[in-house]
Amino acid sequence: MADSPPKTATPSTASTTSTPRRRIPLSQRKLDLLFVAFFLINIGFITYIVDIEQLIIPDPAHFVYPLWPPAPLVDLIHWWGHTYDPLLIARPVWWKMTIWIDALGFGPFYAVAIYAYLTGRDWIRLPSIIWASVMLTNVAIILSEEFSGPHATPHPIIVLLANLPWLLLPVAVIARMARRAHPFTEPLPG
Repeated sequence: MADSPPKTATPSTASTTSTPRRRIPLSQRKLDLLFVAFFLINIGFITYIVDIEQLIIPDPAHFVYPLWPPAPLVDLIHWWGHTYDPLLIARPVWWKMTIWIDALGFGPFYAVAIYAYLTGRDWIRLPSIIWASVMLTNVAIILSEEFSGPHATPHPIIVLLANLPWLLLPVAVIARMARRAHPFTEPLPG
């Protein structure tokens, strides 16, 4: 049998090698601080206040204030919906499904991602790419409704600007995570 050429490391095999690695300090990963801030805003306000309100209150025209979220925040959410975002008030079934995805999938992801990004854990790479892909898909569908669906906003520029972080940050996460198999670590020198 003829000798086969020596194998070279490919991106898929390079990530499984046992080369000793060290974490890149957070001070050298400034973009990760932006991601952590975004995840904190999502878990602390969007997912478990804004979104959960839409599951707890099925009809904003007829409801009793729930224990959570607090009444002033419910009023703020309803003001935003009545003023800028009729889709938020209409709450069609498909919309509520995106809210369930956020509450059951994204919320736990944000908690884990905050830890992983702060402490430099490479295992969050694939979950980050999955989160970003699903988020981009959801936001694209939502914005298509916001601009041309039965519940289109009368203020498309404001709604686009309000949703822009949920388009730009997932793209940035994909770009950050797709570059390297080990986004938070590097080989030890030597």
